[in-house]
Amino acid sequence: QLQLVESGGGLVQPGGSLTLSCAASGFTLDYYAIGWFRQAPGKEREGVSCISSSDGSTYYADSVKGRFTISRDNAKNTVYLQINSLKPEDTAVYYCAAALPLTVQAMCVTGTLSGFGSWGQGTRVTVSS
Repeated sequence: QLQLVESGGGLVQPGGSLTLSCAASGFTLDYYAIGWFRQAPGKEREGVSCISSSDGSTYYADSVKGRFTISRDNAKNTVYLQINSLKPEDTAVYYCAAALPLTVQAMCVTGTLSGFGSWGQGTRVTVSS
């Protein structure tokens, strides 16, 4: 069974940092693009970042560019999202999801994050003083 598990969320003050992890079980991440999404209270889910499987190409939404860094460690079967300079508007539940088809992967690195599956349960990030 393909499963992704997010961790690393928490309560942090504005300007702080967190590292979110997305660990896979039941499959190897080597051939999958991984997308990070978030859903803030009362808002629709949005894709914030993704990383391809082939060459490690990445995408960041404008709202997080320069503050978020996505990376993958295939040996640990884990993808990370380093979040710096946190803002209250970053408060959300963060999810990771996987995509195998190369067409989906190509789309994600150009900003269209759709066609992802094997969603994790999410990890909550709260930015508040």
